Amino acid sequence: MPEASNIQTHREPAIRVIMMPKDTNALGTIFGGIILSYIDQAGAVGATAAVPGRLVTVAMHTVEFHQPVFVGDLVSFYADLLRIGSTSITVKVEVIAQRRDGERVKVTAAEVVYVHVDESNRPLRIGEPDR
Repeated sequence: MPEASNIQTHREPAIRVIMMPKDTNALGTIFGGIILSYIDQAGAVGATAAVPGRLVTVAMHTVEFHQPVFVGDLVSFYADLLRIGSTSITVKVEVIAQRRDGERVKVTAAEVVYVHVDESNRPLRIGEPDR
């Protein structure tokens, strides 16, 4: 787990969200499913920047939560393109929470795989129009 001083801040996040009370679990921290949803959205932002057209999520690899997220945290989701295949694109999403006192902590990261599809949701070679 990187120290707060080692977290890169020069990148632009795909999305940023302030966590609200409606997003909490029974323990009072942000529900993991909320973070997973935002990971998918951030990955889609990164994927569609590289591959325009219809993309669907097919996999999200290894999500381990290293730090909790609290109400009021400003959470940034950074999307980095890892690879483009013949029909799929893989994006790494890193999640950094900025606490109200300014401390930044790495919450988690995941690789998300999207497949380019046509209007019938059949895989389509990347670079081909959606039809």
